[in-house]
Amino acid sequence: MFTRSQTNLPEAGEGHQVARYAINGLLATAVHFGVLAFNLKVIGLSSAGVSNLIAACVGLSVSFLGSRYFVFRGHSEPFLRQAGKFAGLYAAMAVLHGLVLYIWSDRLLLDFRSGFVLATGLQVVLSYFGNKTMVFNK
Repeated sequence: MFTRSQTNLPEAGEGHQVARYAINGLLATAVHFGVLAFNLKVIGLSSAGVSNLIAACVGLSVSFLGSRYFVFRGHSEPFLRQAGKFAGLYAAMAVLHGLVLYIWSDRLLLDFRSGFVLATGLQVVLSYFGNKTMVFNK
């Protein structure tokens, strides 16, 4: 009989991995947005860009732990090595996210929630492919 790789069928867990990625992403995004809104509305930080950079650090920590232990579970690379690669990828995306929100909210004076959605959409696409190919090698 044919093996799964000979028939070009996707692995049985691939659909589950995408579902886990979506769940992890929604949780990390909710944490990110919650910290952003808290920084702007409760603490009263005046810059959406600065508030977003702080929120990104918290959201990214949640995302890494979820990716390592929930989404891409079959990894063998040491924690710190993966964390370093993840941090590099997400540092670049956090700067992009912050820049989008800075331009959207601080310069164009548009609602930070809409800018957050736009920036997060870009981040979702970049993070999936970056995590899959560069960080967790799946």
